[in-house]
Amino acid sequence: SLAIERTMAALARGLVGAGVGRLVVAGGETSGAVVSALDVAALRIGPEIDPGVPWTASVARKPLLLALKSGNFGAPDFFTKAFAKL
Repeated sequence: SLAIERTMAALARGLVGAGVGRLVVAGGETSGAVVSALDVAALRIGPEIDPGVPWTASVARKPLLLALKSGNFGAPDFFTKAFAKL
């Protein structure tokens, strides 16, 4: 729902503001809301976590590492693998 997307986007903004430098976001709509809330203009593609889901780095002075997973992608152990890749 839109309320959940907005809440997750606000949470991501707060985490990044507190110094968190990498996020894993699940859900296509939620990923879009988070990227918009963080004003991410462009991403560099990094190492693949699972087929179709790479780590990315925002193109910014201080890059933010993001894994943006839509609902249909990623194996059951996706989140464990995501943080093991970096």
